[in-house]
Order: sequence, then C-alpha cells, then structure tokens
Amino acid sequence: KQTRAAFERMRPVELVIGSSVRMFKTVWRSELLGHSVKVSERQFPRIQAIVKQCADTLDIAIPSVYIVNNPTLNAATYGTNDDSFIMVHSALIDHFTDEELLTVIGHECGHIHNHHVVYLTALHYLTRMAGVFVRWAVEPALIALRAWSRRAEVTCDRAGMLCGKDAAVAQKALTKLALGSQRLYDEFNIEAFVEQYQEGKEGMGKYMEAFATHPWLPKRVLSMRAFAESALYRQAANIGPGGLTMKEVDDKVLLLLKGAA
Repeated sequence: KQTRAAFERMRPVELVIGSSVRMFKTVWRSELLGHSVKVSERQFPRIQAIVKQCADTLDIAIPSVYIVNNPTLNAATYGTNDDSFIMVHSALIDHFTDEELLTVIGHECGHIHNHHVVYLTALHYLTRMAGVFVRWAVEPALIALRAWSRRAEVTCDRAGMLCGKDAAVAQKALTKLALGSQRLYDEFNIEAFVEQYQEGKEGMGKYMEAFATHPWLPKRVLSMRAFAESALYRQAANIGPGGLTMKEVDDKVLLLLKGAA
C-alpha cells in the first residue's frame, strides 16, 4: 500500500501509465473476445457463481472473466482500476477444485479491490517492451514495479483466503502452482515444501527473487500462515475470537520478504 501511494504521488507518471494502459486494454479485450471464452451466467454459470461470490466478499463490481486455452497453471488480472478483466488459463480449471478456484479468483479480485490493476498491466507491457527497446531504459521502472508486485501478491493471497475462508485449501491451491502434476497432488508433503524456504535462503540464489514479480512460493505459504493467525482472518472464517493484530502479521511477513525470518 505504501509503495502504491508513492507511485500515485508521481502524478505525471500515473497519467502516462493510465493512458497507455487504456489503449492496450481495448486492443487486448478485442483479442480475448476473438480467441477465448467469456464467462457469464449463460456460459459456465458455475464459474460465474464463484466470481460473484468473490466480488461480493470483497465488495467490488463483478469483473469480466475469460477462459484462455493455455496448459500453464495461471490466472492474471489486467485493464484499468475502473475496468478490469481476469484471464484464467484452462489448465487451472482442470487441476483445481471449486474451493481452490475460489481462492485463486479471490486473489485476482483482490488486485481489483486494492487498485493494483493499472500497475500490473504496466508491468506486463514494460516487460514485453524491454525486449524491443534498450533494456537499460526500462529496467529501473521494472525493478520498482517488481518489488511492488511481490508485496501485492502477498496482499492478494490474503484476499483469496478471505474469499475461500479455508487456509488449508488456499495453501494447497498455491502449492499446486509449483507442482503441476495431477498424479502427485495426493502424495505432496506441504511441510517438506515449506522447509525449502530455509534451504533457499542460503547462497546467491536468494538474490534472484529481486528479479521476480512473485515471491518464492514457500515464502508465500508462510505468509499465508501468518495471516491465518490474524484476528481479521479468524473473524472472517468464523474460527472464533483472538488472533494477531494486522501490524503483528505485517511485521512477521516483512521479515519473510526480507529473508530475515
């Protein structure tokens, strides 16, 4: 939130990003209508009901969702803050249960709720333009946006948990992104996976995360677990009273993001 506020204070940059994104959004939406399937009450009403549940939980307008034929387990949100659309890859539908989809679509709706969308779209196009223009010209902006994006992903993992109200399901959905094998899901040991975080902290490899748009997945699972201890989540999931304040949760997560926990 603090990083986004810093972006917004740079009003000229905000205006340039917004106008560029609006132009690309119009082209992109036309492409989606031509080669993907738009979800509605008449087209995949089961998925539309999941989208509506997430939108109602986070108090946002129901976004447009498109199913894209793609074998990669992924979903993404693009557009502008006042006109967003979610793309869900077909592989995600095949691999995830409805409960897991609820957390994934809730995560994407979290980007809309938190006004992340224009920056996600800018990051997407800057990354693509980096291969066209001189790399050094766009790299400073990419570094700043990637650092923001890693934090935004943690925020939206929380949104997905609030929509699904099942921390174990949310963690399982996230770890499926790392595994991607339907034959191995039942054998997956999430505790062993989380332990990879400690192993990954050693050596130069930990610095590679600075070039990523998402935190390493074990770190995201640990961040989810911290949020699951919060009074906010416990109340939303009807677990009962008690729990950490959000400041206590954020302090724990900040140490994780810095690799100090």
